[in-house]
Amino acid sequence: MIIPAIDLIGGKVVRLYQGDYQQKTEYAASAQQQFDLYVAEGATQLHLVDLDGAKDSSQRQLDIIEQLVTNTSVPVQIGGGIRTEQDVKDLLDIGVQRVVIGSTAVKNPEMVVGWLKQYGPDRIVLALDINITADGEKKIAIAGWQEDSGITIEALLEHYLPAGLCNVLCTDISKDGTLTGSNVALYRELAARYPTISWQASGGIGNIDDIKALTNTGVAGVILGRSLLEGKFSVAEAIECWQSA
Repeated sequence: MIIPAIDLIGGKVVRLYQGDYQQKTEYAASAQQQFDLYVAEGATQLHLVDLDGAKDSSQRQLDIIEQLVTNTSVPVQIGGGIRTEQDVKDLLDIGVQRVVIGSTAVKNPEMVVGWLKQYGPDRIVLALDINITADGEKKIAIAGWQEDSGITIEALLEHYLPAGLCNVLCTDISKDGTLTGSNVALYRELAARYPTISWQASGGIGNIDDIKALTNTGVAGVILGRSLLEGKFSVAEAIECWQSA
């Protein structure tokens, strides 16, 4: 599945380079225009990151998100600073399909396991951003990539799998926003080791060949952000590539 994504700051569509708020590109189209375009081109799932909420959960753009979800005809999954059960509930109550949880899933796994049980595994996506060390360890970064949690992705997954975890969005930080291709070997390894998880690959997609490279890895979805915003290809072209491989 092709999953177009947008990031929001102050209601505006933006992109950050490797998570740096100081390296921000703002785009002219509104969030609704962008979502409408993606749906018109065939998207059946969308992804949104509330960067204001990620920085400060009290600044979550809930009204804007509710309007987007209400006026968009396909399911939307949303992340950005999900720290409490109230955050989860607020988003699900306004019609969000899935809530994407990052740092909190690493810092407080028992609480997030409780959310999986309370709301159902299909309503929760873990967003795990990883740095791969020189010796090949896949260490999860947290706090907007500013901190190394010291925890490997494998260790965290073993904690969540008994609770029914079934959706993981995984980003190789070194690839994000670079348009230089994704870490194909990483996704192939993770999908083979954890076949019950529906993997979403994120980061680095710059051209159609990068999508094609992921088609035989076992990932269920590909998140596309900057490449679509910059017109490297269309959603329709991405879907055609994904389905014809």
